[in-house]
Amino acid sequence: MSPAPTRLDLSPRPGAAPRAAMLRAQTAMELRLQTRNAEQVLITMVIPLVLLVLGSQATAVVDLGPGRTIDIITPGILALAVLSTSFTSLAIATGFERRYGIIKRLGASPLPRWGLMFGKIGAVVAIEVVQLTVLSCVGLALGWQPHGGFTAFLQMLALIVLGTAAFGSLGLLIAGTLRAEATLAVANLVYVLLLVGGGLLVPLSRYPEAARHVLELLPSGALGQGLRDSFAGNGPSAFATVVLLIWTVCASLLVSRTFKWE
Repeated sequence: MSPAPTRLDLSPRPGAAPRAAMLRAQTAMELRLQTRNAEQVLITMVIPLVLLVLGSQATAVVDLGPGRTIDIITPGILALAVLSTSFTSLAIATGFERRYGIIKRLGASPLPRWGLMFGKIGAVVAIEVVQLTVLSCVGLALGWQPHGGFTAFLQMLALIVLGTAAFGSLGLLIAGTLRAEATLAVANLVYVLLLVGGGLLVPLSRYPEAARHVLELLPSGALGQGLRDSFAGNGPSAFATVVLLIWTVCASLLVSRTFKWE
């Protein structure tokens, strides 16, 4: 007896999933990989949070200048959070993905190469949203009093977008050109150097004049001072914005030319 006819179309339909679905899946995977790594969680969340809580004692170690300590250090902690996620964590994760051949295999999959990059960017943005929300709430609980209202908030968003783009491009630059072990060493070294003397936590005005001129040209100094100026009600300088934009454009161009997928 022949089977009863059916109107269902059971013929195979080979092909890639819609690009939007692939991008969502890749972003979710990148986010899970980032949050499962204890070292990355330590760098992205624990260290900035501890420094913020201990920041009220900073005057005993470093002269931060006039003003309330918590108002000076909180914007710098927000800038440090951007550095830790968009540079250090991204560089280390991408470097070891290259070493294990993950990047090469994903590059040969239906997922476009731009989709892989946007997946990483999406994961970085999601983590930063959590970071900045938690750190801002803790800062407010400790007495932080940001000025400038909604205008300062918009300025913060613009600076963080530029800072994320600049640091993210630099992170991909070293991850796409150096070996994984070298990427790990360089990313952590840069993180420590910028944390200690990169203009993130200490206002640029407290540095010697020669050092200040150098730090103004670094993305760390531009982002840290720009956020401090915004939440002080003065608004970021055009110079800081241009510095971040130049770093973003130059590093992005270098990544597009030098990034190795294997």
